[in-house]
Order: sequence, then C-alpha cells, then structure tokens
Amino acid sequence: MVLSRRRFAVAAGAVLAAPALIRPARAARVFVDSAGRRVAVPDTVRRVFAAGPPATILLFALAPDTLLGWSRTFHPAERDFVPQKYADLPELGRLTGRGNTANVEVILTAKPDVIFDYGTINPTYVSLADRVQEQTGVPYVLIDGAFGAMDTAITRMGELLAAPAVASELAAYVRGTLATIDEVLAKRPAARRPRVYYGRGPRGIDTALGGSITVESLERVGAVNVAAEALGRGGIATVSLEQILAWNPDTIVTLDENFHRLAREDVNWRGVRAVREGRVYLAPRLPFGWIDFPPAMNRLIGLHWLAKVLYPDLYAGDLTSETREFYRRFYHRTPTDAQIAQLLGPSLAR
Repeated sequence: MVLSRRRFAVAAGAVLAAPALIRPARAARVFVDSAGRRVAVPDTVRRVFAAGPPATILLFALAPDTLLGWSRTFHPAERDFVPQKYADLPELGRLTGRGNTANVEVILTAKPDVIFDYGTINPTYVSLADRVQEQTGVPYVLIDGAFGAMDTAITRMGELLAAPAVASELAAYVRGTLATIDEVLAKRPAARRPRVYYGRGPRGIDTALGGSITVESLERVGAVNVAAEALGRGGIATVSLEQILAWNPDTIVTLDENFHRLAREDVNWRGVRAVREGRVYLAPRLPFGWIDFPPAMNRLIGLHWLAKVLYPDLYAGDLTSETREFYRRFYHRTPTDAQIAQLLGPSLAR
C-alpha cells in the first residue's frame, strides 16, 4: 500500500465553525511567504504558534523564546536533550499532518502573533492557511520545507522574527553540512555508492519510495534506495521480506529499535546481504529522529551520521564533535559525553 507524500488531516469542520475575525490591528508590515501570499504581520513578533512538528523544530532552533508550545509532549528520554524551560512548554497539538489535534479554539487561547507552518507548499496548505487566518484574525505564514532550501527557510524566518544574526549562523551551518556531504560524494562515483533499505516500523517492512520526504536524507547522501529502484517514486509503502531479499541491499538503516533487533536475530533475515555482513544500523532519535520523524532541521545531524555509516573511509569529520555542536546550536543544550555515547554508541554498532 502506497500513501501520499504528506497527508492533509486538519479538522476542517472545527476551523469553519469559528466566526470570522478582522485582521489584527497590530499589523505593521507585509511579509511575503513562500506561497507568494502577502501577509500582514506585527512589526515585532513575540508569540508564534507552530502548525506542526517541522515548524516547531525550526522555530525552536531559531527563536525558542517565541515558541508557545510543542505539537506533542516530550517523552522522559527526550527531555534531557533540551533546556528544561523549553521542555516544560505545553502541548498544543498540530494543525497539519497526521493526528491533528489543534483547532481554532486552541489557537485563540494561545494568543499568538503569528501562525507558522514549514513544509510542503501546495493549494491544500495555502487554502488551510487562508481559512485559519480569516477565521482567527491571526497572520498565517507558510515557509517552503524543501530539503535543499533549509538555509533559505532559516533566513526567511530570521526576517520575520527580526533575528538575522542567529539566522545567518544557522544558515551557514546548513551550507557547511551540505558542502561536507558533497565533498564525500565527489570521491565516490555514483555506480559505487551503497544500496540501502530504509526499514520503518517494528517489522521493518514499511519503507519509502523515491522522492518521498521520508528518505530525502538518504537521497542527499547519494544512497541508492533499493525500494525506489524497484518500485519507483511515491510515498510510504509496505513491502514483503521476499521483496527485500530480492533487492538484497548491502546496508539497512532504521529508527526502530525493535526492527533493528529483529533484523539481526531473525533467521529469515539472514538471506539479506546487509544482515549477513553486519551492516544494519540504528539511527539516533533523541530528542528528534536523525533521518525523519519529523522531516525537519533535525535531519542535518543525520547527514553527518549517514556519511559516517555509508562512507566510513571517506567521511573525515568527527561525529562526536559534530553532534555536540549541532545540539548546542539547534537545541540550545550541549550534550554531555554520556549523552553523546548514548546517541552514537548503539547507532554505530555493527
């Protein structure tokens, strides 16, 4: 079964049931968002409602004190990787994506200056933004979440939030990371790059096809997605072990601890080259996944990790130092040596 690239699952009935309100009286300037919408916003933005997890992570990285709350409450293991005052922010739910829980009442109670979403730009999301903005009176800004445009997204949000210095620093980090990956790829011809299966879920039989937002990191590091090679482009797909055996990837990557254990212990998986040769890797996921979950800025450190896993002879970076620096910049808390060991130890074990 193949699912769409990104689901639209907002509670439209709840949105439409709210009375229309006028444009905020505080609006002092016009911000042109990634959809080309001219949005009247306050001159100073102090309170922002993030519409979904990707928007939340970008906002947290750039201007954490403007963040009103999280899409979901942190699990105990996740809390230790962000400062307590931010981990303690309330759960507000989400307006977009799967399992949406936020509605107009939640937005009005939070009293944001701006609503912000970061991700796919298409008519569905533009329509949602227009409706919510009309019925709450709160400006709603859309920023393109294209993987290759992370630095632009940060820069645009820096303009909106009047935080150009921090935005410039983070955007430079993005460009530096992508340059590092390009240096590695320049040394490995496309014909000799690793063939990778990305296993999702406890059984590992959910994966992602070519062009899916879920495997953008793998594509960016030059990995050959064996599912895409066989099945083409699309979203999330459920496949069989027989198909995976036929594809015979030389590397398996997953975020799921149960599948990581299953693939290495279940005799049925031993026919896969990656399993036989000990190349089944568990990607870190605290406080956010390094490959996806969600598909946002958290994937930047995942690029370094993937380069280390897939090109150990070519990646010259110090993954411990990169992890420490990324968490300091984007999550505002420098991890301890023990925390870095917690992240990297299991993830690099073969």
